[in-house]
Amino acid sequence: MTVRYELGINFGAINAIDMHVHLEVDECGHKAMPEDLFEASAAYFKSEERTPSIDRIAQVYREQQMAAVVFTVDARTALGHEPNSIEDLVAGCSRNNDVLIPFGSVDPRRGEAALGDATYQAQKLGVRGFKFHPSLQGFDPSDVAFYPLWETLQELGLPCIFHTGQNGMGAGLPGGRGIKLRYSNPLLLDDVAADFPNLTIIMAHPSVPWQDEANSIATHKANVYIDLSGWSPKYFPASLVKMGNNVLAGKLLFGTDYPLITPQKWMGAFAELELKDSVRPGILKGNAMRVLGVDG
Repeated sequence: MTVRYELGINFGAINAIDMHVHLEVDECGHKAMPEDLFEASAAYFKSEERTPSIDRIAQVYREQQMAAVVFTVDARTALGHEPNSIEDLVAGCSRNNDVLIPFGSVDPRRGEAALGDATYQAQKLGVRGFKFHPSLQGFDPSDVAFYPLWETLQELGLPCIFHTGQNGMGAGLPGGRGIKLRYSNPLLLDDVAADFPNLTIIMAHPSVPWQDEANSIATHKANVYIDLSGWSPKYFPASLVKMGNNVLAGKLLFGTDYPLITPQKWMGAFAELELKDSVRPGILKGNAMRVLGVDG
């Protein structure tokens, strides 16, 4: 039986919303990516617990009094590897809907099938947004061939997270395992944001080596945000921190990239960041509530 997600979070009782958490293994033990990519990313991030179950993820965030957006990535065309089950992810988030929020994922290179997948995941499964990884999925988001997908997502009214910047996926492997960094240049998303002004776009991670570009886009486009996942705050580019204290205060979103970085470690480093006390609550929770459409 297909389970449809219903939000059950008491937002007044949580301290933060982590906008970037990966579910890397489904209920049947199937992993989201080929094994060599798992091993390379684990070595790159030095992660301790690489494939926690959905219930383990819920436990971690419940203990921290946080909510978390959870997703996988459908990169079947580029990787030749079947994705994790979105139905399983949604079912897991549904039984932990006091702390977890599911985002969907579709493979843009599947054309018309991707449009159907997105509509099904939003309308039948109740996902609250979508995750894309242009480098891993092997596509240029500014290519007009993908515009029908962005049009569909704009009509569905759900936010989309796009990986930007440096890639832990394929890091250290010959040729980076064929993964192309240029697809994760945030400037490619500027075209999408301009042409689909009602599509909420979240640029995932500090976008090194293109941080100035990301700062500019998030400042210029009302529909673009930046999540702070994938990096310990102690390594954030100075320009990001500086602008986070003023013009980007309402555009930054707490995110870890768990299980690659734990919320405990991220929060410990965030406490030492030179940010105004007045902007911290928005980064940790308020901005995300607005993006997720739950601020009312």
